[in-house]
Amino acid sequence: MAKLPRNVRIGRNGRVGILKKVPRDLWEHPQYRDRSKVIERSTGAVNVTEGVKIACAMLQDLEQEFASARAELYAIEALHPHEEEALPDEPHEVEISPADLSAAEGSKPPLPAPVDDSRPAPRRREAEATRRDILDAAMEEFAAKGLSGARVDAIAARTRTTKPMIYYHFGSKEKLYAAVMEEAYGGVRTKEQGLHLDALPTEEAMRRLVEVTFDHHAEHPEYVRLVTVENIEMGRHITGRKSLIERNAIAIETVQDLLRRGEAEGIFRTGINPWHLHFLISSFCFMRVSNRYSWRAVFDMDLWDEEDVPAQREMIVEAILRYVKP
Repeated sequence: MAKLPRNVRIGRNGRVGILKKVPRDLWEHPQYRDRSKVIERSTGAVNVTEGVKIACAMLQDLEQEFASARAELYAIEALHPHEEEALPDEPHEVEISPADLSAAEGSKPPLPAPVDDSRPAPRRREAEATRRDILDAAMEEFAAKGLSGARVDAIAARTRTTKPMIYYHFGSKEKLYAAVMEEAYGGVRTKEQGLHLDALPTEEAMRRLVEVTFDHHAEHPEYVRLVTVENIEMGRHITGRKSLIERNAIAIETVQDLLRRGEAEGIFRTGINPWHLHFLISSFCFMRVSNRYSWRAVFDMDLWDEEDVPAQREMIVEAILRYVKP
């Protein structure tokens, strides 16, 4: 066998991959500070010729990643030469002139303002707007291509910021993806909380909950795609995220409260599992989005036919109300 290129190897499973050390000057960068200083990735290919081509491309991408991180780190050092060891996970505001940035990062635009409660409100809003911009663009990219297919370069191209600043705000592509997933789940939970169901009669409140769930899934197919992709990934990027668990627990509490109210009023039967009811509602709303194209291919029927949508919406509402009644 011909000698493999540097940093290319064949793993125990026979697949070609790369093994490369993180340069020492990047060890304090947020993207690498708390991670192993050796990057190991698999191409997934067992054919050596094909695998080497993919591995060489991965190594080139990795060098670009290092260069971007280095440019960002050096730009910060140029302005704060004694503070680089205190670089936080969440950015603090930095004033940087075009001349300073040009010297450190070529033609890159200035660094956005870091988050610091002591700074003027307009600057805080600017930093928050940058993070919002990144999250919105990343959601589109990850929903379209998944975690493995998405590129940070492509996300940067959709925003008003740069690739180094994406790493600066979120640390890595995986952490950005996890933040996007939390944002996606948070959207439907925010919708539910905004319904003020306590102010509505119990049966009407249950109806509104189902209707809003149906509408949110229909209006946000990117949410459905993201959840589908994460299930392909076996949930490994969101497992154990406390904030995500706590926020989604609200969904069960909402259903549970409605069931308790209905039981107390004698209009809902007793013993309904709130997790099962939430699953029943979500599954219908989710599947009509996730399976739209396969359903059309198999049954020659578009689940999104405008004339049919109102009937579908009313069907799931009626099914739930009939299920909960004594």
